[in-house]
Amino acid sequence: MEQRLEQQLAFILELDKEKNIFRQTHLSGHGRNENDAEHAWHMAIMVYLLREYANEQIDVLKTILMCLIHDVVEIDAGDTYAYDEAGLASKQAREDAAKERLYSMLPADQKQDLIALFEEFEANQTPEAKFAHAMDNLQPLLLNHSNGGGDWKEHGVTAKQVYARQSKTAEGSRLLYEITDQMLQENIRRGSLPFTE
Repeated sequence: MEQRLEQQLAFILELDKEKNIFRQTHLSGHGRNENDAEHAWHMAIMVYLLREYANEQIDVLKTILMCLIHDVVEIDAGDTYAYDEAGLASKQAREDAAKERLYSMLPADQKQDLIALFEEFEANQTPEAKFAHAMDNLQPLLLNHSNGGGDWKEHGVTAKQVYARQSKTAEGSRLLYEITDQMLQENIRRGSLPFTE
């Protein structure tokens, strides 16, 4: 087998491990915890469906690919819960090491392309990165909202923490941020998201 194809197939098989990285967010209907691959797939289809609400014109395919690869590093680095301050402190170092190992499995041109796309997502400067971040914020929020805010309650998360995280949603889509705000206000009213300091 040609070396390039061998590298690509090895990387594709390695990606299968993303299905074993479970997140804190539960599936709708109070199901089990979702995994990273499900999260990425859900975000990708959301980009296509909600693209008309992006603040700026986006390259849809590029944004979808960004969503599909943004958590690949968690195969090595593990999932870091959005409200875990201790975990967030070491997240970049863990993900940088994972990025190098995982993408180095690929031919050099594809390694370079995917690392550039991953870093563009992390920098959150382009219209595509901003909209991908909006999807990364909205997707778990939709699931958590559908479950009565159970994940926030389980982890003692406050409205202030969620609003701080969701502030980036407006950079990608002002309209979707308005919808986010409505869902958060509903959770505050029903007591599943305490409004405390």
